[in-house]
Amino acid sequence: QVQLLESGGGLVQAGGSLRLSCAASGRTFSRYSWGWFRQAPEKEREFVAGIRWIGSTTSYADSVKGRFVISRDNAKNTLYLQMNSLKPEDTAVYFCASTSPSMILSRLPSEYDYWGQGTQVTVSS
Repeated sequence: QVQLLESGGGLVQAGGSLRLSCAASGRTFSRYSWGWFRQAPEKEREFVAGIRWIGSTTSYADSVKGRFVISRDNAKNTLYLQMNSLKPEDTAVYFCASTSPSMILSRLPSEYDYWGQGTQVTVSS
């Protein structure tokens, strides 16, 4: 059984930083691609960042490029999202998710088959 557990969310002032973690179990972590998504109230879930299973190629939404960094530690089965220069519009529930390995890193939530329960990030102005 695959389980994903996010942590690290919280309340931070604009301009601050947070690091989210996603501990994975039940799946060979290094053989899958992983992504971070977020969902604000009354908005659709959107892609934030992803990292491919091979070569650790990364991809970012334009809204976070240059501020967020996704990384993975295969030895610890853990995915990270370092969030810097946070803005109030970054406020959302953040989810980690897993997708099958492929040559293309998908940005579609429907392409991801396992999800964590989410962690709340609130950025105050």
